[in-house]
Amino acid sequence: MSVTPAPDFPGGYPHPGYAGCRDGDPVGRVRTVGQARRDDAHLIRDVTEDTVAQAGTVDGTTVRRGPFGADPIPLNPVRALASPYTWLATVHLFSDMWVGIATFTSMVVLLAMSVALMPVALLGLPVLVASVYVARGWAAVERTRFRLTLGIEIVPPQRPAKTTSVPRFLWRLLANVAAWRQIGYHLLLLPVGVFTFVATAFAWSGPVALALLPTYNHALPNGGAHLLFWRIHGSFTEFVVSMTGLVLLLFVPYVIRGLSTMDAALARALLGQFSTRELSERVGALEQSRRRVVDAAEAERRRIERDLHDGAQQRLVSLAMTLGRAKSRYATDPTSVGPLIDEAHREAKQAIVELRNLTRGIHPPVLTDRGLDAALSALAARCPVPVTVEVEVAERPSQTIEAIAYFVVAEALTNVARHAGANTASVLVRRSEGTLRIVVLDDGRGGADIDKGTGLLGLADRVSGVDGRLDVDSPPGGPTVLTVELPCA
Repeated sequence: MSVTPAPDFPGGYPHPGYAGCRDGDPVGRVRTVGQARRDDAHLIRDVTEDTVAQAGTVDGTTVRRGPFGADPIPLNPVRALASPYTWLATVHLFSDMWVGIATFTSMVVLLAMSVALMPVALLGLPVLVASVYVARGWAAVERTRFRLTLGIEIVPPQRPAKTTSVPRFLWRLLANVAAWRQIGYHLLLLPVGVFTFVATAFAWSGPVALALLPTYNHALPNGGAHLLFWRIHGSFTEFVVSMTGLVLLLFVPYVIRGLSTMDAALARALLGQFSTRELSERVGALEQSRRRVVDAAEAERRRIERDLHDGAQQRLVSLAMTLGRAKSRYATDPTSVGPLIDEAHREAKQAIVELRNLTRGIHPPVLTDRGLDAALSALAARCPVPVTVEVEVAERPSQTIEAIAYFVVAEALTNVARHAGANTASVLVRRSEGTLRIVVLDDGRGGADIDKGTGLLGLADRVSGVDGRLDVDSPPGGPTVLTVELPCA
């Protein structure tokens, strides 16, 4: 939906800081995307129920039902043998070794090349960066494999914040603990995969071979099979061994369960979040973010006091003085009171506008009453740059998340109007699997850096306060893409 701004804007287009855009009312009624979609309700589909599976536990580990219906192994031995989880876990354990061969080979080759080329004008540095990205790709493959075969969701670690500074980018990438944990996992997967392959093959083949022994024992050399120093000969002995194999076969699913639990524990420790060091760094970052948010809240309080004192209060004082003059003149010259009343009327209307703008900056009423769709469309209508707004939120998030999303878009559009030199901009808001994703795109000059701009840094602090994530991709010459992910589960 394209929103064309009105040619005149009462009060201008002030920079909102933490409060967002606070211009006058949007001109005219804007038919929002959400309203249009609600008119065609059959186009809206809630796909989250198809993708979010039922939860369960395996040894206290949270698992989710995979796409093939994998469940934790039941306690009943017979049902355990027929459980899809058992067979999917078996496939997973057999595939460990083959995936490990690929990951181990790629990691060893890239790391060896980076070490060998590092003395040659630091040519090994790009190779080392490539190894981190390859490890990240293999980690995504592994998390998908665990989800499909074991139904276990491994939450990926948080990536370093993007920056346009190359040295800072390299430092953040190579100093990231999660990247080296992923590389370590890919190196360990081969020996672990060999062990799980052999153990799984032995767990299945041993009991099956014993159970089927009566069918082929007579064809074996030396008069039959030998178990240690015991030669199996005769129908009764073969029957006893066969029954022993069947009994052992009932315990195989629990062996598979133990091996898959061990495999999942290793993957969660090295591919998921968080390690002790990462938790310490996270706590430090949250402490800094909290301090900046508190400082920003104090600055916002002072701004509100200043706006009330310099704006609405002055208007009301002038209104009172004008009415006082009108009152004093009314007794002597009633005909001269008209212009004073007109002036007082103008002052009252201007005070109402300023108070409305102030309350909108604190928390816009349209956001509470009608949600993000209408609130963001109103923001777009007040922006001097043509803005396309698309909101796909089937279920409204909490008021805190809505407010943060609103102010993020308000600050982004303010930056587009004041600094980007853009001709068009677009805002996309979608909710999927417990995450509200906001993307603001403009075709301006680019060059925005979260480390250099206090506005973007303030947004990052506000987003991190709810454990969200903000990324800015703004190469020189544009375009600029601001991406925010907010948890709303």
